[in-house]
Amino acid sequence: MTHLELETIAVVLAVAVNLPFGAYRTTVRRLSWRWFLAIHLPIPLFVIMRLSFGLGWLFVPFMLAAAVTGQLLGSWLLHQWRSRRKLAEAKAAD
Repeated sequence: MTHLELETIAVVLAVAVNLPFGAYRTTVRRLSWRWFLAIHLPIPLFVIMRLSFGLGWLFVPFMLAAAVTGQLLGSWLLHQWRSRRKLAEAKAAD
């Protein structure tokens, strides 16, 4: 694999891994220990992934941006799913 392919896989995996953590983060109280864990628990996985792919320190900002994107996207997707489910339940009750 080329270096660009490895970088792309690492970014996509970072976003995908953070989706459930971002969704969980929105269900817990802000600044609690669970909220802290939801944000910081995937970080060692990214360090291991970056080192195993042979990506240097210059790639860390991209991994951080991918992690934040995954957190925000997971939160947004959960919110969208909940609102659509609530709307479907309201229509079914009518």
